[in-house]
Amino acid sequence: MKIRHLDLSQNPVNSEHESLGLPPVEQGIASRTDSSGLNLAIWFTSLVLLSLSAYLVGSLFWPGNSAGGWSAITQALDSHLFWSALTVGLIAQAIDGALGMAYGVTATTFLLGTGASPAAASASVHIAEIFTTGVSGVSHAKLGNVNRALFLRLLIPGILGAVLGAVVVTQIDGKILKPYISAYLLIMGIYILSKAFRKLRPKVRQEPRHAGKLALFGGFVDAAGGGGWGPVVTTTLVGSGQDPRTTIGSVNFAEFFLTLAGAAAFTLLSESGIWLIVAGLVIGGLFAAPFAALLTRKLNTRSLLILVGLLITVVSTYNLHKALGL
Repeated sequence: MKIRHLDLSQNPVNSEHESLGLPPVEQGIASRTDSSGLNLAIWFTSLVLLSLSAYLVGSLFWPGNSAGGWSAITQALDSHLFWSALTVGLIAQAIDGALGMAYGVTATTFLLGTGASPAAASASVHIAEIFTTGVSGVSHAKLGNVNRALFLRLLIPGILGAVLGAVVVTQIDGKILKPYISAYLLIMGIYILSKAFRKLRPKVRQEPRHAGKLALFGGFVDAAGGGGWGPVVTTTLVGSGQDPRTTIGSVNFAEFFLTLAGAAAFTLLSESGIWLIVAGLVIGGLFAAPFAALLTRKLNTRSLLILVGLLITVVSTYNLHKALGL
């Protein structure tokens, strides 16, 4: 049995734990983590985000391609697909910013409704999510919200699951796969809706025995279904008694790496022509940030869960009905 070195000080995190009947956090995660492994992950994430941003801007406005860059922007502004994706990104990011979950599920549900194939929808969402998960993961790590041991246990299986999911969704005919993806999203919508009417009671904290298997499954359904990593992995771990703060931080930081791996696989395997969707999702998400804060301030969490659950359930039911030709 692991010998724990608990932080018994009266810090705000332990006060929250006491109110929930949870034990104090360990000293190693009670404050900002100085692990060399996490610092390396933070630097790698920051480098990837800066490199991708520089590449995207440079590819549009490189001195020899400035005319082509403006032409691409004009083409995007005239495209119905771009504006549809922008609207989807706006809604999905507003929901995710308010709830801390459901970006992938919401965006994929709506993209399927606009006629996108499962591969194009999931690829677009994952490429767009590189930026949001990267910033979120670094923030959690810098604030000491990442449990290094849990993060490492989730990392490799999550990446393998994401790559496997990307391979499956891009190698199977979209018409065959679409009913199954819509059914999965319908289940996720009902699950999110159910969270509004039940209170999750964490059990006595135990070491997660199957974190690797859970991450493998979570990464697979996230890539194949276009979302689900957070709802599947975070909820299961917190329900087993894990510290909510460091569980959310660890799962969020690990999500960047599996999203990056999944996006790379999608880029190599998926159909072309998804970049207008990606651009719309990213720009819509940027505009949604202040709206999400306002939404969170005006509506309580239960109301948001009900709205999101109903929204995803209704749209997924419509997509399933259309896919089956009923």
